[in-house]
Amino acid sequence: MIFILATTVISTGTWILLGLALLLALSFEFVNGFHDTANAVATVIYTKTLPPVPAVIWSGFFNFLGVLTSSGAVAFSIVNLLPVELVIHVGSAAGFAMVFSLLISAILWNLGTWFLGLPASSSHTLIGSIIGVGLANALLNDAHYWGDGVNWAKAKDVGMALLLSPLIGFCMSALLLLVMKLLIRSKKLYSTPDPNHTPPGWIRALLMFTCTGVSFAHGSNDGQKGMGLIMLILVGIIPSIYSLKSDCSTSELLALRQELHQASIYCQTHATGANSSLVSKDPAKVITDYDRHAQSTSPELFLALATVIKESSTMLDGITSLSEIPEKNRGKLRSDLYLIATTSAKLATNHQLDSPATEKAAKKISETIKAITDFIPTWVKAAVALALGLGTMIGWKRIVVTVGEKIGKSHLTYGQGACAELVAMITIGIADRYGLPVSTTHVLSSGVAGTMAANGSGLQMNTVRNIILAWVLTLPVCVFLGAILFALGLNMIARLGFM
Repeated sequence: MIFILATTVISTGTWILLGLALLLALSFEFVNGFHDTANAVATVIYTKTLPPVPAVIWSGFFNFLGVLTSSGAVAFSIVNLLPVELVIHVGSAAGFAMVFSLLISAILWNLGTWFLGLPASSSHTLIGSIIGVGLANALLNDAHYWGDGVNWAKAKDVGMALLLSPLIGFCMSALLLLVMKLLIRSKKLYSTPDPNHTPPGWIRALLMFTCTGVSFAHGSNDGQKGMGLIMLILVGIIPSIYSLKSDCSTSELLALRQELHQASIYCQTHATGANSSLVSKDPAKVITDYDRHAQSTSPELFLALATVIKESSTMLDGITSLSEIPEKNRGKLRSDLYLIATTSAKLATNHQLDSPATEKAAKKISETIKAITDFIPTWVKAAVALALGLGTMIGWKRIVVTVGEKIGKSHLTYGQGACAELVAMITIGIADRYGLPVSTTHVLSSGVAGTMAANGSGLQMNTVRNIILAWVLTLPVCVFLGAILFALGLNMIARLGFM
């Protein structure tokens, strides 16, 4: 049986895989909701600012709003970690195996750490799974080097954000609490909350504000990870609709054509002496080989780029709207533009172009292309927002108990809760601004630990050791799970003949 959407023919098997992939992506965000957002409500619950049910509903609502108003920059930072050849062929058996394996491994680890009440990072789980898929893909395709399948430059940027964020959370929360003690002399702010009474109105307002901020920031950052994967799935299966931003302006198209023209001239100039027979059969492979390897440039690379740029320019020539491009060509155009953007950015970053002006132009064309290809429809945002918001309202208790009772030796005070959440809110907001995925769990739980240390409350070392162990194990375990599931899933999907 075959379904036809516009002019795109989709088999029943592909529809089934599409539905399962979308369900898994939303399930990841649902689990993310009760796993990570529990950190945001721990302080308001344990300081008696709000009862548990209103607290999780409040947090879930602002997670929902955070997702809806997010920029999408973090979403595509996650996508850029994936192997280039799988991104441009995500509708293949290997592409589906990639999506299934990284989502299943991330969900399994999140559920395991949640069951044990350990505040582990959903960001770490997803990124570890992506690295595992990349490594397995490289090995299965006889890569020259086992690490070829990972965008290590991007992984380094993401890894630094994830490594530094808990240190920032610990140090800045501790410092903020000490400053608060100097400036605000209210004893109630630093005393164990009275279990029989709610805090004074101004303290409740402060804690409500910080809980709201963390929830909103969590939605705007963590929610984007699911959005990026959903867009990857949709682009691979229904390219006629989701490959390109349909409301792209005429001025954006004009700028893109001009930049492609300049890039074509540069590439043709540097393609002198290239072996055309190595390029003509599959120029995309020449480009992806460069993207996969840390290697020098070659005339063949520039000839391949010139070929792909020419094909893209031909499809864009004379149009005033992307809707004028035939539906059958849109997937091909997006793949070509993606190759041009990623390779241009890498050439500039590696300083493999002949002048600073050329590097600037390469970065500019990459940004221009992303403005046309990197978009998220409102319905995708709404679906992820709903999954994350609903997840926040379910299963929160295990993590809340750990954060509120088991990190420090004494009960969480109003001041400690406010400091930890304020630092988390600001840190996540800054990361969101620069498109960096960070862990709400790491920032907030380390912030609570920092306030306990600064207050002289002491830390429950058994809990701290367990949390650190979960943090340390997350990446290697998820790398292993992602790699194994990818290898098994690729064989299974191919044998079942869905693709």
